[in-house]
Amino acid sequence: MKYASVTERLADLGGAKWEIHARARRMKAEGTAVLEFTIGEPDVPCPPELMETAARAMLSGRTGYSNGQGEPGLLRALAARYSIRRGRHIGPEQVMCFPGTQTTLYAVFMAIAEAGAEVIVGDPMYATYEGLIRATGATPVPVTLRPERGFRLDPADVAAAVTPDTRAIFLNTPHNPTGAVLTREDIAAISEVARAHDLWIVSDEVYEDLVFEGVHFTSPLDLAELADRSITCASISKSHAAPGFRSGWCVGPAEFCARLLPLSETMLFGNQPFIADMTTQAVSHPSPVAPGMAARFAARATMIHDKLHGTAGLRVHRPDAGMFALVDVRATGLSGEAFAQSLLDAEHVAVMPGESFGAALSGWLRLALTQPDAAIAEGCTRIARHAARFRADAA
Repeated sequence: MKYASVTERLADLGGAKWEIHARARRMKAEGTAVLEFTIGEPDVPCPPELMETAARAMLSGRTGYSNGQGEPGLLRALAARYSIRRGRHIGPEQVMCFPGTQTTLYAVFMAIAEAGAEVIVGDPMYATYEGLIRATGATPVPVTLRPERGFRLDPADVAAAVTPDTRAIFLNTPHNPTGAVLTREDIAAISEVARAHDLWIVSDEVYEDLVFEGVHFTSPLDLAELADRSITCASISKSHAAPGFRSGWCVGPAEFCARLLPLSETMLFGNQPFIADMTTQAVSHPSPVAPGMAARFAARATMIHDKLHGTAGLRVHRPDAGMFALVDVRATGLSGEAFAQSLLDAEHVAVMPGESFGAALSGWLRLALTQPDAAIAEGCTRIARHAARFRADAA
C-alpha cells in the first residue's frame, strides 16, 4: 500500500523523543519506584469551579455541534482578555478556538507554510515543533539559543538565517525547555527582521501565566507595528492546570482568521460547547492556581541550582518562567541521552535528555519542576551521586 509523504517526514519525530518517559512509566507499572521529572504536568488539579462549570454545561444540554471558529461567548471573552493584556483593541473576529495549543499550532502552520518554505525556530525547541513545521512540507531552520544569552533568541542570528524562502519566525516565550523569556527589546529587534522581509511571527505563549516574580512578559501582540503579521497561540492547559480538557486558541489578524476558518472546519467542525463555557470562565478571571505554581516552580528551580550547580562538574540553568530547569552534564563525558538512560537504570530517576529538544541542548538534561519538594531534593541527591561516578571514572 502507498502512504502520503507526510508520514515519512514525521517518521522519526514522534514518540521516540519521549522513550525515557515511556520506559519510566513501564517500570512504574511493573512495580519499580521511579522519581519522574519528565513531562510538564501541573502539580495541582484543575480548579473545581471550572470542572463544575463544564459539568453544569453538559447537563444543561451544551453537548451539540459548535462552529469552526469557536463559541461566541468564548470568542468575546478571549478578545476582551487580549485587549486588556496587550493594551489595544482585539475583536472576536481575530480569535480562533482549537483543542489545545498543539492543535492550534498545527492549524496555524498549515495556513502559512508549505513545501519550499522555511520557518526559523530556536534550537533547543519543544519536542513537537520540528514535526509541526515538517508536516506542512516546510523546512525548519534552527537558530542556536546560547546559554550566555540566557537561551534568548538573538535577533542578529534570526536576521542571518533569513533566506528568500523564509516564511515565518516561530517564537516560544516563555520558552520550553529553557524557561527563557524574550524581552521587549528582543521582540522589537525581531520585529524589524520580520517587517524587512515580510515574515509572519508565530508565538507560542502557553506559559505566559507562569512567569516568575520580577520577570516581565512581552508578546509580539504588544507591538502595534506587528498587528498585521503576529499570531499568538495559547491554552488553559498550564495556566489553569487543565491539560486534559484540550482547550486552546490563536489570536491574529482578522484576515488570517478568515482564511484559517475553512481549514478548522475541515479538521474539527467545531469544539465542545461545554468546554468552551468552562474556558470562558477561566479566561475571564485571574487564574486561581497559576501564581502558586509559578512561586513553587521558581523555588524548586533555586533548590536544584543550590544542590547541583558546581557538584561533580554539573551546571544548572535557572529559568525565568515555566515548569523546567536545565542541568548541563557534559563534564561527565556523557551525552544527555546516555546520562539520562543510565540514571534511570542506576538511580530510578527519569529526566528528559536535552537531545530530545535539539542539537543545541546535547549534553544537557531537562528536569520538570512539578514534583513535590522532597522528591526534587531526593532526585538531586541521586543525580549528583550518578554524576560523581563518571567524574571518578574520568579521574
